[in-house]
Amino acid sequence: MSDATEGNAAAGPADGGAGERRVRVVLVDDHRMFRTGVQAEIGETAQTGVEVVGEAADVDQAVTVITATRPEVVLLDVHLPGGGGVEVLRRCAPLMADAERPVRFLALSVSDAAEDVIGVIRGGARGYVTKTITGSDLIDSVFRVQEGDAVFSPRLAGFVLDAFASTDAPPVDEDLDRLTQREREVLRLIARGYAYKEIAKQLYISVKTVESHVSAVLRKLQLSNRHELTRWATARRLV
Repeated sequence: MSDATEGNAAAGPADGGAGERRVRVVLVDDHRMFRTGVQAEIGETAQTGVEVVGEAADVDQAVTVITATRPEVVLLDVHLPGGGGVEVLRRCAPLMADAERPVRFLALSVSDAAEDVIGVIRGGARGYVTKTITGSDLIDSVFRVQEGDAVFSPRLAGFVLDAFASTDAPPVDEDLDRLTQREREVLRLIARGYAYKEIAKQLYISVKTVESHVSAVLRKLQLSNRHELTRWATARRLV
């Protein structure tokens, strides 16, 4: 979300009557600066109607904060330390199922990979938008999810329709299931030919962290180098 959208983020909901609607939100993302940016764009409650009641940087923190604050909507990153967004959804399933005060989840991620989208939707999230979304559109998406709507960035909706239109359940890939969400993202970018520095920049992590993820992927898949890794990913159509 760019600084250029900040004015629209404040103006949009005000025009729609921010004083008439409120939503309590928890931000879950492992990048503090990103959380700060989202807070700045959507958290002016008097203008936007959005009240940020908590933040978390990993799975355990997320479950603790969500349980304590019981927000209406959680903005959830897909890739989190401790098991990823899917693990947060699994552990918060009773809160989502609460008929009187349901906690609803909207995935907000840099990833636009089909398996990430489908994974969190199957986990119970009400929608999935990417971090290129404008502030005003994010606010609108939060209120729509609060009301029970499903919200997707246009390109991502097709992934969900294709996945759930199929009558055949996708085969279980035990090798792929050994990888964390972040490791899958690194795997995909490696297979696409990205250099470590490029991956680090795209995922907002250090080069050293990229190297650690690649080592973990090679070890879990019992592969020797990135060329074997690329062949493995291509064979599974992950590229």
